[in-house]
Parts: sequence; structure tokens; C-alpha cells
Amino acid sequence: MLEFEQNNLHASFLITSLDQDISEIKNKLTEYSFVVVEGEKYYVISHNERHFLAGDDILVKQWIEQTEWPSSPVYVEEELSLNDQEWNRPVLVSNREGKIKGIINATSWIKTLERRNENLENAFFTLAETINDAVTAVDRDGNVVCWNTAAENTYKIRREDIIGQKIGEHFQSDSIILHRILNEGRPVRGTYHRPNSDNHVLINASPITSQNQIIGGIATEQDITQMVRLNEELDSSLPLLIQKPKPFSSIVGTNSDLHQALKVAQKVAYAEIPVLLTGESGSGKEMLAQAIHYGGSKRTGPFITLNCSVVPPNFLEFELFGYQERTFTEDEQVTQEGKIQQASNGTLFIEELDKMPLDVQQKFLNYLDDQAFYRVGENEPVTLSENTRVIASTSQNLEEMMQNGEFNESLYYHLTVMNIYIPPLRERKDDIQELVEQFTQEFSTKYKKKAPEISKEVMEVLHTYSWPGNVQELRNVIERFILLCDGDHVSVSYLPHNMREGFSLPEDEQEVEENEEKNEAVLIEEALKKTYGNKSAAANLLGISRGTLYNKLKEYGLN
Repeated sequence: MLEFEQNNLHASFLITSLDQDISEIKNKLTEYSFVVVEGEKYYVISHNERHFLAGDDILVKQWIEQTEWPSSPVYVEEELSLNDQEWNRPVLVSNREGKIKGIINATSWIKTLERRNENLENAFFTLAETINDAVTAVDRDGNVVCWNTAAENTYKIRREDIIGQKIGEHFQSDSIILHRILNEGRPVRGTYHRPNSDNHVLINASPITSQNQIIGGIATEQDITQMVRLNEELDSSLPLLIQKPKPFSSIVGTNSDLHQALKVAQKVAYAEIPVLLTGESGSGKEMLAQAIHYGGSKRTGPFITLNCSVVPPNFLEFELFGYQERTFTEDEQVTQEGKIQQASNGTLFIEELDKMPLDVQQKFLNYLDDQAFYRVGENEPVTLSENTRVIASTSQNLEEMMQNGEFNESLYYHLTVMNIYIPPLRERKDDIQELVEQFTQEFSTKYKKKAPEISKEVMEVLHTYSWPGNVQELRNVIERFILLCDGDHVSVSYLPHNMREGFSLPEDEQEVEENEEKNEAVLIEEALKKTYGNKSAAANLLGISRGTLYNKLKEYGLN
């Protein structure tokens, strides 16, 4: 609703009848700005129009007839801005009960519209500065009319250096996207874009319309550059957890459920069907995925990992299927391969499948059914000459998610044809001794140290601990032993603080422990800053499970 300011709506007026003498009207116009003559219609006479009132011995209705004085319309205040009126005469403004509230003329109406536009413009620019994303707005010709502080920070271009210039002078690809919006009027939602060699963004863009005409375009761009680089860093630093010559022998343990999982995995290693690995976080799903790859028909091909809990949801489609982007001239195309194509004739391991958005799940299902996919920004399907094997993992109950509408039903049944469950470490405590020996040997070799002797007290703790981070947490604890131990004996002091409650340390070990904990807390804080608080990504960066990270956050009082 448009609210008039007091100085725009004139309230100095008098309502009189058609039978009033002209002389009386003249007198009243010395006291009021307007006189309103009420009859079948309303006639407004302003103070500045007194000189038109000729003759003192006639009634105002006679004067109106003689001069053919034009009438004035009456509008309810809330509806005034919706009407296209002619402003040759002042307009009467009433409330919904029909009572005249005031008068507004063309000059006052122009001031009202100017103030209204100014308020809307201020609201728009305040909104643009409030949100965290980069905001770009262009007019019909592609000239930049809005460039907020987030855009300055993202692209290192000052507002004064780009406002009024065509967007294409700075961003060729951006220009194409906004020009498509200007020409076609079709909005863009959650689209991955790389406006230059340094930035990765997700774009939401819409045309600005007025009277069914496109008069500009506006785009918000979420900067995901750091997340993309983090994902690349994690991909490049993934450790090989098994021995390639005998991959399945790297997974040790006597637990019957584990042995059953390994037996099934060995059978399907040469069958190129999708496999779903289920089990708690840190239970060894990635290790088993590597064993299936290097112990099967795809062992000579690449092993590519995509972690759905690390990659931003809107970026997952690009990461999985790839991207095709036209250049500024549209004569050439820039193509980026996705994980499916990178894993051609090899294995694509999709971690935390439950974090994949539903729309991407459907497209992934289409790929599994048709063995073809569409890159983002491309209309032609891509069919690879060599098949890609798919192994997926999840720590969540996909059946329950499916029943709640949170997971694609067809994809669920497609993947669960071969479902391999890995039991948690707390259900296979008998395997701890063998795992400790394996990890001790692994990290002693890695850090070129003599394998230390582990005390009975330490082994007792390892056997009684609940292991919320499972095998991965045990592996990290052993690596901690080897890194910190300078002698040939591992005592309770080398255990993480949360694992040795009830044990008192000698005074000479307490100071060492405090320094170690401070260093670990700093590393965790740095990882969280680098991953913008994404705990799954931080855990991957630190090489620990999410469960272990949560425990350490609680232990060190970190938020």
C-alpha cells in the first residue's frame, strides 16, 4: 500500500455546495488552499485560481456552467497508484467510507513517485548489501547498475570501476548468461559457472520486467571457489589404504560378518554391477571400495572418489556429469569432464550417497539405466566407449530415507541388488589386536621409526573403548602413537584425553600432553576455518572420522 506523506497530500481544503456565492468562494480561498464544490461531481478550485472567479453576484454552479470548469476524480488512497489518471486537474483522495481526506495535484504526485522510487531503490541496494552473495544487476543494454560489496570482494573489482559499464567488458561468460536472460526471459537457478580462471560460483539469475517487457537482469552469485579447491585438495590427497597386489588381504579381522562381507566383495569384484557399501562412518567402506577396484576387472583403470558431504549440493551435478560452457563468441565451447567420465574404464566411488540431492539422484539413476548422461549446459547425451564401475557408500538408513521421500526409490532398488554391510568396530573387538599390529607396522614404516611396544594398559583401553569413529579412529590413534612416541614404549599418556579417563599421568608427562592437545586443537580450528565450518570436510582434511572430530570438538571446547 502506498502511504502519502503529509506534505504531498494537501489537507487545507473546504467542501462547499453548488449554491454558494462566487464571492464567498473567493473569501474562503484566502483561508484554504483549495475549495471543493460538491454536486453530482466534484470541482476543485485552488488558491492560485482565484482570478478565474469573475463576477460576485452569481452562484458557483452558474460559474461552472459558464466556464465549463472541469471536474476532478475521486480515488481511494490505496487504489490511487493503480490508476492511469490524467493530471490536468487535482485529484481528490478519500478513505474507503467515501470521506475526502485530502487533495493531490500533479506536482505533489510527481514528488510522491520520486520519493517512492527513492525508497524502493534504497531498499534494493540495502538488500543487495545485506546478503552474502555477489549481486550484479544490469539494464536492458547490459550496463551494470548494481555491484555490491560481496561482488567487489569476490572479483576484486571496485564498484566505481564497473558501474555504468557493460558487464561483457569484464566477464565474457557472465555477459552471455545475462544477455540470454535479457533476450529470452528465462531464469537460471543454481547453475555452476566459472566467470574467469580464478573463481567458481553458483548463479541464480532472473529478468527484470515492467509491463511485460524485459528491462534488465539481476544475478546473485555464491562464491564456492574455496569449496572447489578444498574438494580438489581432498581428491588429490586421498590415501591408498590397501596393497594393490593383494588388496583384500589388507582388510584384517576374524569377525564372521566381516568375513562374509569380504567374501561377497571378492565375488562381485569382477562383475561390473553397482555395489552399495553400508556401515557406520569410519568402518572401512572406502578401504573395501579400493579392494573391490584393485581386486577386480577395473584394477588397471582409475579409482575416482566423489564425497557428497563435502561438495556443495548445487555443485554436485557439475562434479558428477561435467560441464559445457559457451565462450563469449559462442563459436567455441569449453568442456570440463565430470567424475563419471574421469573414471571411464575404472571405478567411481561415491561417498555419503545419502547427501546427494534428489534431482541429481534422478539424473544419476538415468545414467545407470541408459549408460549415457548430459553435461550441465549441454543438450546432447554423452556415451562413453568404456564403462564406469559405480561403488556407493552410506552411513544412513536409505530404506528409511526412501520411505520418508528423502531418497529416490528406483535408485535405492537399483543399488541394493548388491549391498555389502561392514560391521562397526565395537561389534568386532576381537579384531583390535590384529588391526593395532597392522597399523603399527604401517606407520612405523611410513615415518621410518622402530615399531614401539604397546603397554597392557593401553591395549586394555583400546579393547574397552566404544570406538564411535570405528576402524578409522583406531587407525588415527595408532598414527598418533607412532608420531609422538620417541622411545620404544607406548604408555597411556599417548592416548587422546577422552580415551584415558580414570588414568592419572606422571607430572613429567602432563606438560607434554598439554602441549600436544594445544597443537591438535589448533590444527582442528584451522581445518574448520578452511572448510567454512563443514565438519565432514574438516574431518576428511584431518584424516579422521566425523565421530572422532565431534569428540575432539567436545574435548577441546571448540565451536
